[in-house]
Amino acid sequence: MKIAVLPGDGIGTEIVAQAVKVLEALRSDGLKLEMEYGHLGGAGYDAAGDPFPAATEKLAKESDAVLLGAVGGYQYDNLPRPMRPEQGLLRIRKGLGLFANLRPALVYPELVNSSSLKPELVSGLDIMILRELTGDIYFGQPRGIRTLENGERQGFDTMHYSESEVRRVAHVGFNIAMKRGKKMCSVDKANVLDTSMFWREIVTDVAKEYPQVELSHMYVDNAAMQLVRAPKQFDVILTGNIFGDILSDEASMLTGSIGMLPSASLDSNNKGLYEPCHGSAPDIAGKDIANPLATILSVAMMMRYTFAREDVAQRIEAAVRKTLQQGLRTGDIAEAGMQKIGCAAMGSAVVAAL
Repeated sequence: MKIAVLPGDGIGTEIVAQAVKVLEALRSDGLKLEMEYGHLGGAGYDAAGDPFPAATEKLAKESDAVLLGAVGGYQYDNLPRPMRPEQGLLRIRKGLGLFANLRPALVYPELVNSSSLKPELVSGLDIMILRELTGDIYFGQPRGIRTLENGERQGFDTMHYSESEVRRVAHVGFNIAMKRGKKMCSVDKANVLDTSMFWREIVTDVAKEYPQVELSHMYVDNAAMQLVRAPKQFDVILTGNIFGDILSDEASMLTGSIGMLPSASLDSNNKGLYEPCHGSAPDIAGKDIANPLATILSVAMMMRYTFAREDVAQRIEAAVRKTLQQGLRTGDIAEAGMQKIGCAAMGSAVVAAL
């Protein structure tokens, strides 16, 4: 297993270091893997003047999977758009063809009281959000800022999806649903957007190939409301890039902290980029207080989806659960009576639980 390790920016270096500790422990137990480091985001700009350096692109394409921390930082806010750290993230997703973004929202029994919702609403919650990752308004052209004939400036972006893009991610969604509760909700804005009308038409057509799966449709504004009103009504949520970006962050608060949410971004062959759903949090970088569990759980997803090692994935997840059962917490999930520890200590605790 060749893994490209891209710590990125902010707390990325701290949380990735803890995930690497887990990988090294697994390697000591006989798992055959190798890791090579590279730069992405602001780190790529600092090292090579490019948020997605050519050397990183080469490494990512030659590796079986990519482990990423996070990108972004205040010091890069005034860079030209093509040099911004976030552009490196968009480019690696597009360059590797990572169109299917899996974001599970799972509430651990030990963290029910950490959720911002009442325990009865989130206890037992287990949702999989599938976000299309390489299309939609984030990549649509034309885009930019222009001056109109009357002299007024205008910003504009373009939302679009091709039929093949919708079909392939819909198939992924239905296949995931087949392995779970055989229920999928496709989220769009078909009452307003032509792109969403088209999305709904294609998803409905693909559904004919999966008669065992119960398909429903929901407008994104209603879905956002339902996630906080009755989240357990959902099993698999399929949606586009921008809606998935927003809804998955909302769902993170159901779990108690965005620091608990891993993600997998897959191509058609299950090669993947694995990263926590949260950002680089530059305000707490270097303070050893970040939660590394989302990154460690992303490694579990790597073992499950890219390397087909369900046994290793479950072992990592069991170690995280055991650590939580011991009452160990980083600040974002700490509550009265629990032992509050730092980022490095949490990583070491998971390794010990392995």
